[in-house]
Amino acid sequence: MSTATDAGATTTTQVYRVYIKAAPQAIWDAITQPEWSERYGYGGRSVYEDLRAGARYTAYTSQTMRDHGAPEVAIVGEILECEPPTRLVQTWQMMMDPTMESQGATRLTYEIDELPDGTSRLTVTHDLAGAPLLAALMRGDMEAQGAGGGWSWVLSTLKTLLETGEELGQR
Repeated sequence: MSTATDAGATTTTQVYRVYIKAAPQAIWDAITQPEWSERYGYGGRSVYEDLRAGARYTAYTSQTMRDHGAPEVAIVGEILECEPPTRLVQTWQMMMDPTMESQGATRLTYEIDELPDGTSRLTVTHDLAGAPLLAALMRGDMEAQGAGGGWSWVLSTLKTLLETGEELGQR
């Protein structure tokens, strides 16, 4: 979704929603625990130094990515809000590409809602204002060039892992 501001600038916010047959705590753990984060998405280890506002976040590349020339650190950030197991807000800055890195930190929000039927709704809101290249990457626009399927890919692999215990092939 893009909206024009008074100054004529454009703010880009991407919202992704997935329904998962899992409890909110299981989804929370998959997002925040390194042993889970290595099993979906791009297979890199995500580490939160602590689950509190002000704590640092670092996402590392997988060995496969490093074998293809990627740096060790993919993403850095800082927790802004933390309400386990329902809400996590953090900054999110891509470090793998100098152009994306220069676009600065973006804002990422995870919201987990338990539904009456026992499933959970995970909503990921990524405010990508001022980061057009990163916005394209996260939309999956660079998938044909081998850069991955963005948030759609990450959330699909998370859902599959939590519902079946199986990992999809990592990109």
